Amino acid sequence: MSLPNCPSLEELQETAVVVSVPLNVRFRGVTHREALLFRGPEGWGEFCPFLEYEAPEASRWLACAIESAWRPFPTPVREEVPVNATVPAVGPDRVAEVLARSRGVVREVKIKVAERGQSLEDDLARIAAVRRVVPDAVVKMDANGGWDHESAVVALRAFAEFEPAYVEQPVPTIPGLARLREAVDREDLGVPIAADESVRKETDPLRVAAEGAADLIVVKAAPLGGPENALRVIRESGLPAVVSSALETSVGMSAGLALAAALPELSHGCGLGTASLFTGDLVARPLIPEDGFLPAVRTEPDPARVERYAVGGERRDWWMERLRACYTELNGRA
Repeated sequence: MSLPNCPSLEELQETAVVVSVPLNVRFRGVTHREALLFRGPEGWGEFCPFLEYEAPEASRWLACAIESAWRPFPTPVREEVPVNATVPAVGPDRVAEVLARSRGVVREVKIKVAERGQSLEDDLARIAAVRRVVPDAVVKMDANGGWDHESAVVALRAFAEFEPAYVEQPVPTIPGLARLREAVDREDLGVPIAADESVRKETDPLRVAAEGAADLIVVKAAPLGGPENALRVIRESGLPAVVSSALETSVGMSAGLALAAALPELSHGCGLGTASLFTGDLVARPLIPEDGFLPAVRTEPDPARVERYAVGGERRDWWMERLRACYTELNGRA
């Protein structure tokens, strides 16, 4: 992928700052979220691919960060975005504490399930705890591709009584999702399936639609190269979409909000409420939903907070080298 009117690497490096923001729960095996920020003529971009991603995949995240900093966001069709609360794979005794970080009414809750080292009974206890704490909220589950086919069928049978809006990525692959969706239809379980981790390349949503692998797609602005490209991909797929976070800070979350605000239709709350999983943030007013909504705004980092969470030394060097490698990948330069 090559970007038109792309800033030079030197321009990105000039304002680059690397931060490490602590989380209040372990997420994807880490307790701090690292990111590299830079400033452009439109504002700030956040480059934060997960640590295990190599340059070909991580370069898409750089494209999103560059779009955020150098180009206007797509024209919005709504001023507010509906947002779900997120419950990580915590014990049922911590569910109330996690949900208490949301402000006001909690309308939808996405519950992490299929965590490695945990059982279906752990998942059901967590879901039941959510039901007790917010009995009127819509629930949906996110398995992050953690099950094989047989385990997924058993889990979806058990989840059916909670009437989830959908279950995200029960199994890892697009063919696996298609097979599972057939089983769900055969048993008339009434549990919609969403493709999440299977939607990472521009061609993935088209393949999901062609193979009948999901009822809807969950998209993240960063892995699809930015809001503009994500809108095009969604439109071409013909599938309903919901926008989710990639655990960005409130600076990087602006891109996801811009994407959600520009979608012609938005039937579900988006997974953009993850600022509540941080113990701190880079903005004066973190993007924590009020009564289940977030304003579609572009945020500005607070210099004092950026300084507080900035890191140097080996971690900064690692991220600066990653920036260079992804820039090379993005522009196809030697």
